[in-house]
Amino acid sequence: MGSDPQYASYPNLLLSQHIFTLRTPSLSTYHPAANKALTASIKDTSQAPLYRYLAHPTDGILSSKIIWDEKYYGELKKSNDEELEVLDTEIKESDEKAGESEVVEAMGKKAEFFARVVDKERALAAYEELYIKTPTLGAKIDIVLAIIRMEMFYDDKAGVKKSVERARRLIDTGGDWDRRNRLKSYTGLHLLSCRQYAEAAPLLLDSLSTFTSTEICSYSTLVLYAVLAGTISLNRVDFKAKVIDSAEVLAILGSRSGGVVSAGDVEMIDAETEDTEGYSSLESLVNSLYLCEYKSFFVALADVEERFLSRDRILAEHRAWYVREMRRRAYAQLLESYRVVGLESMASAFGVSVEWLDRDLSKFIPSKKLNCTIDRVNGVIETNRPDDKNRQYQDVVKQGDQLLTKLQKFGQAVRLRGSERA
Repeated sequence: MGSDPQYASYPNLLLSQHIFTLRTPSLSTYHPAANKALTASIKDTSQAPLYRYLAHPTDGILSSKIIWDEKYYGELKKSNDEELEVLDTEIKESDEKAGESEVVEAMGKKAEFFARVVDKERALAAYEELYIKTPTLGAKIDIVLAIIRMEMFYDDKAGVKKSVERARRLIDTGGDWDRRNRLKSYTGLHLLSCRQYAEAAPLLLDSLSTFTSTEICSYSTLVLYAVLAGTISLNRVDFKAKVIDSAEVLAILGSRSGGVVSAGDVEMIDAETEDTEGYSSLESLVNSLYLCEYKSFFVALADVEERFLSRDRILAEHRAWYVREMRRRAYAQLLESYRVVGLESMASAFGVSVEWLDRDLSKFIPSKKLNCTIDRVNGVIETNRPDDKNRQYQDVVKQGDQLLTKLQKFGQAVRLRGSERA
């Protein structure tokens, strides 16, 4: 076990969830609570840069939601400038009178100050200066993780990707157990935000038993992410072992299967407010898919979309894709058990009309995401799954064609260069 993580307090990623809520018209019910939380944070921690980023009348991203007060901004900025002056003085005095460790400590306070007020550019610059000055590997990893959180706050996916790779290289040189596990959670959330659910699922599910990264999300939210990623990407055997029978998953879904929702549980899924009833629908989604209870599955999927996918800043971007792929997964699971299925029978199993099912299946068949054909004359769906040997043969032929094309292009390039030399 490594030492306690440093620089893990800021920025508060819950604030980015509130910002997402205010920027989403469909979540207008939750706007007052999100507005209150943001304005309270700005006031309590003197976040002048965040206030300007959100409320400035010219370029504030929430200028229509949060009122701009020039005098108030001036007071916040004055408070920030005074605190920054004290920090700069401390760094200067430490450099002149104290040792290297005192200088690093003072620089760390300055970097955390910029992270607290959510000044992205100055925070990243301060962390980079601190990184250069920091002698220990563990502290360097903590600094990079702090950089990742700042980039996550602003949804800078390209920056997060680079920083995750940077942290991985550091950990590979000798990072301790705790920091390895923290990076696993960070990477899983990043992959989830980039719609790489298959890659995120094993990382998130493995993190459940060792999760300590409460600075990026609550444990129950991590379970939500892990279950959603695993449900859409794992094969049936792994789905049963790692999701259905997971003690960590059961501990959260089981404890939230019913009961009364308190006043603090109705806002959104984040580090402080959790939709208790929503976890019951998540449990229903998981179990109905595994037990092939497709009518219940469709109902649960709609409920999960409403309660989780549309409200969470990481999940909402891929909401439509996720719902579509989950429907496709359920269709494929049913069809793989039969050679021929009646359209009316399948529609009844999913609790939809024949016309709706016909239209929905037609979205997946042309792209070969479902290996079947629809015979509306006879009212049946015929599966046409190729056997493994035929599939392997087709793959070899395809790869061989690609290789021959590359060789031909290479040969032409060599001949051209030879003629030039002549």
